[in-house]
Amino acid sequence: MLAVWVVASATLAVLAAVLPDFRIEAPDGDSPTQIAITAAIGAGAFGVLSALVWPLLVRALLLVPALVLGALVFFLNGSLLLVALRFTPDGRGEVTPATAVVIAAVMSAASSATSTALAVRDDAAYGRRLARLGGRRRRHAGDPPLPTTAGTVFLQLDGVGHDVLRGALTSSPPAMPTVAGWLGSTHRLTGWRTDWSSQTGASQLAILHGTNHDVPAFRWFEKETGQVMVCNRPSSAAELERRAVARTGSRGLLADDGASRGNLFTGGAQQSALVMSVAARRTRFSRSRSGYFAYFSDPANAVRTAWSFAAEVAREVIESSASRLRGDLPRIKRGGLYPLLRAFATVVERDVAVAAVVGDMLAGRTAVYADLVAYDEVAHHSGPHSKDARKVLTRLDRSVRLIADASRYAPRPYRIVLLSDHGQSHGETFEGRYGMSLRELVRAGCGLPAHARRTGQRRPAGGAESRTAARSALRRPERGRRSAEEAACEGPPSDPIVLASGNLGLVSFPDIAGRATREEIDARAPRLIDVLTRHPGIGFVLVRSATRGPLALGRDGAEHELATGRITGSDPLAPFGEGAAHALRRADGFPHTADLMVNSACRPSTGAVFAFEEQAGSHGGLGGPQSHPFLLHPAELPLPETALTGAESLHAVFRGWLAPPVPSQAAPADCPGTEQEQEQESLPRATAPPVST
Repeated sequence: MLAVWVVASATLAVLAAVLPDFRIEAPDGDSPTQIAITAAIGAGAFGVLSALVWPLLVRALLLVPALVLGALVFFLNGSLLLVALRFTPDGRGEVTPATAVVIAAVMSAASSATSTALAVRDDAAYGRRLARLGGRRRRHAGDPPLPTTAGTVFLQLDGVGHDVLRGALTSSPPAMPTVAGWLGSTHRLTGWRTDWSSQTGASQLAILHGTNHDVPAFRWFEKETGQVMVCNRPSSAAELERRAVARTGSRGLLADDGASRGNLFTGGAQQSALVMSVAARRTRFSRSRSGYFAYFSDPANAVRTAWSFAAEVAREVIESSASRLRGDLPRIKRGGLYPLLRAFATVVERDVAVAAVVGDMLAGRTAVYADLVAYDEVAHHSGPHSKDARKVLTRLDRSVRLIADASRYAPRPYRIVLLSDHGQSHGETFEGRYGMSLRELVRAGCGLPAHARRTGQRRPAGGAESRTAARSALRRPERGRRSAEEAACEGPPSDPIVLASGNLGLVSFPDIAGRATREEIDARAPRLIDVLTRHPGIGFVLVRSATRGPLALGRDGAEHELATGRITGSDPLAPFGEGAAHALRRADGFPHTADLMVNSACRPSTGAVFAFEEQAGSHGGLGGPQSHPFLLHPAELPLPETALTGAESLHAVFRGWLAPPVPSQAAPADCPGTEQEQEQESLPRATAPPVST
């Protein structure tokens, strides 16, 4: 504390010497000793005010939008400095309000750097800093004792495929050195297969709530309401969570003393922050922005995050310019607001989520599930195997290391599980490769004019996750500027509605009640299905026949009759793996599956697909690494011997891991058991072997 005070005092004195509109001495000058005393008084008063008043200010301002709070941090910090300088003797401290903001930011950064440097080799000091970072108070007398069983932290590295993680851990040097040190020693790596809808909404809903029934894609049209459901919209996420709870009868994976951080859904947790399904709520503990209080209660965090935010924006501008100069393909537009959205996802969301997880561990919560979206956001625009995305993995590794280090100071042991919700598949966009969008192709197949886009109509853009999260943090209304989904629904009722979720397209005829059959579609647009299946960028089309049930249709009359398994011609599902037929049969049973489900082609040799959105790396359908995420778990946690297929299977495994251990009943003293039983008890317990990678 004394060292930080000295550094802060010296910083104040140096700034007074170099800034023209800031002084801490009398008009006729002071001795060096008097200047030092004045600087010490000013720095001390600023430190005391920051420690006592700052948390109250942040709590009072918690109702303002989160990003606005981040900006107010600097102005409030400057106000505290103006008050602190009034404690200097004889009014020696004079400064303009604008300069006070700069001085306060520099002093906070200097104090934070000093305390961090001094705590590097001091475990106790480091633990206290982590406690402040989490914004937790000490437990009070009379509180119930914390359990001694291990808690579990689930860290979802959004969009990191099994192949990407394995490459990051086995390269030389590894892109993720902390996680690489776990592999083969304390943790085991295995892969799992997603459902057809390989995207966060479907996977995370199943992992946290046990079911993703009737989630056919990231966005889809529901005819009975005339609305488009989008998984990361607050209203849609809340409705999906409600449906999942009603279907399973269970509140979720985190219902027992759990916390949900940065996710689309709560998982039943009472403690949630930055969670999309509760973004519109205003309860004390479930407000989606409540995690910002724990983070911004330390003003040094605001300064550090602001610098990192600015650095990330500059990094994106430099990297996108270099990509254009190199002529990288596919080339995705990365201008406009995207540098700010990228910085929000890779810096602000990451820092706040990590701080919340640290606080949860220091509070001793039983289970914590957090989503770190940085890699997914960058890979959408730069590509899943790009240098940009690899650098993000390295920064995510540092976040994992911070959380692992914090577990040493938690009141109970913690097991850290890393997983992803899906991977990403690279490839050109469908429109970039063939010169027309899926919507234009569908309209041509229906005999409708492929007219130019109307003013205001926009393509589905990449970065949907971070864009919606930023709007929620700014407390912008959900229905403000017209979205691409709303634009797609415009037009006469007889016109088809075409939506995109990565390389999965959905075509609905809103004036046909219920799900349209092949026969009804052929009567409406006789050429449509043939136009789609003959296109080289289309892998297959799922449609339901009134007489033969669900059909997967491919080129040259190829068919896969899903109800019977009968195949005509070459199997259109062959390039997508042996689990493709099962995934299609399951999705066909959803009430809101579109009339036509269009999956892009996939090149099995490279795993490349053609995204129907503006994305260099995409996910949402079948094809390539997008369907193959990873699970990295402590070796002592067992896995089933069968392969993990579908996100619902992960929910079942995680529930088993979180279930309290069943106490063993000791045999009576006069009945020690059989000789074989005694031998087994003397051996170390074995865990189920992990699925081979």
